[in-house]
Amino acid sequence: MTSKSRSLVAQSARPALPHEISVLIAAAFVIALGFGLVAPVLPQFARSFDVSVSAAAVVVSAFAFARLVFAPFSGQLVERFGERWIYITGILIVALSSAACAFAGDYWQLLIFRGLGGVGSTMFTVAAMGLLVRLTPAGARGRVNSAYAGSFLLGNIAGPAAGALMAGLGLKLPFLIYAGTLLVAATVVATSLRPARLARLAAAAALAAAGSTAAGSMAASTTAGSTTAAASPLPPLPPPAKKPPMQLREALDNPSYRAALVSAFANGWSAFGIRMALVPLFATVVLHGGTAVAGISLAVFAIGTGAALTFSGRLADTRGRKPMVVTGLAVNTAAMAVLGFTTNVPIFFVVSAIAGVGSGLFGPAQQSSVADIIGSDRSGGKVLATFQMSQDLGTILGPIAAGVIVDAFSYGAAFGMAAAVGAIAILAWLKASETLQRSTG
Repeated sequence: MTSKSRSLVAQSARPALPHEISVLIAAAFVIALGFGLVAPVLPQFARSFDVSVSAAAVVVSAFAFARLVFAPFSGQLVERFGERWIYITGILIVALSSAACAFAGDYWQLLIFRGLGGVGSTMFTVAAMGLLVRLTPAGARGRVNSAYAGSFLLGNIAGPAAGALMAGLGLKLPFLIYAGTLLVAATVVATSLRPARLARLAAAAALAAAGSTAAGSMAASTTAGSTTAAASPLPPLPPPAKKPPMQLREALDNPSYRAALVSAFANGWSAFGIRMALVPLFATVVLHGGTAVAGISLAVFAIGTGAALTFSGRLADTRGRKPMVVTGLAVNTAAMAVLGFTTNVPIFFVVSAIAGVGSGLFGPAQQSSVADIIGSDRSGGKVLATFQMSQDLGTILGPIAAGVIVDAFSYGAAFGMAAAVGAIAILAWLKASETLQRSTG
C-alpha cells in the first residue's frame, strides 16, 4: 500500500456524518427522557383505579407485549412505506396514546392506551434502526450506534430524575409532558429529514460501502455544516434501494445474524429484564439496603454502560464487531454470575458497574453487525424487526423466569440462569464470522 493509499484509508476511518444522524440521536434523547418521566408513575397511576398489584404490573407489561406482537408488522410497514413515514407515524401514535392515558377513565382504558403506545414504539424503533443502517457509512456504524445508545441512556437517567421533581404535581402530568415532547420530536424529524435528501444520502452510503471512488465527493457534499450542501441541491443520484428488501430467510442463513438474535435475547434477558426486575429486589431483600440502594445499583449500571459507550463504538469500527461483542458478553455474563452471591453493598455496586460496562461494550458492535449484514443499499425492515423482537422476548421472559427460579431456589440461581443465557450467546458468536469489511490496498 502506498503512502497516499494509507492516507486515504486513514481519512475514511472516520467518515463525516450527515446532520440527519444527529437529528435521530437528539430525538432518541427526547423520547427516552419522556419515557423516563412516565415509567415511575405508571404503576401508581394504575393502582389509583383500585386494582391489584398484579393488575398494575400488567399495564407495565402491556407496552412490551404490544411491541413484541406488532414488531413483524412494523417491519412490513417500513418496507412498504419507508423508514421516515413509519418513524414519524410511530412517534405520533405514542404521543396520542400517552395523552389518552392521562385522561383514562378506568383501568381497561389505561391498559388499551398503553398497549397502543407499544405499537407506536416498535414502529419508530424499527424505522430508526433502518434509517441508521441506510444513512451511516459502514466505517462509522460503531460510533453512531454508541452515540444513539448513549443518547437513550442519558434520557433514561434524566427522565426519572425530572419526574421526581414533579412528584407533587399529580400522576397525569408526566403523561401529558411525554406527549408534548414526542410531538416536538416528530415535528423536528419531519422537517429535518427530507425524503429527497434521505434518498441521496442513502445512495451515497451505499456507494461508499461498495468502495466507489465517487463516494468521497458525494459524502463531502452531504455532510452537516457544509456550505455547499446548504447553498445548492445535492447532485442527482439513482434510487438508494435498487435491490429488493432483504428477506428474513436470507438473513437467517448468515451465522452472524443468528448469533445477533441470540445475543439480543440475552441482552434483553439480562440488561433490561433482570436488571430492572431482579436487581432492585435483591438489593432490598437480600442486602437489606432499601430503595435507595436499589436505585443506586441501577444508576451505577447505567454509569458503567455509559463509560463503555464512550469508546466501544470506535473499537467496533477499528478492531471489528465480533471481538467487541464476545468481550462485552463475557464481561456481562461473568458479572451476572457473581452478582447473586454478593454479600455487601459496596461489592454489589462494583459488580453492577462491571455488568454495565459489559453491556456497553457489546451493544454498539451487535447493532453494527446487523447493519453490516443488511447493507446500505436495501431495506431490511423484517430483519430489523426480528432482531428487535428477540430482545423484547428476552426482556419479557427474563423477569418471569427469574421470579420462578427465586421462588423455587434462590437469587443466586436466578442470576446464574441469566449468566447461562449469556454463555449461550458467547458460544453462538464464537461460531460467527466478522461482518466489518476492512479497507485493503
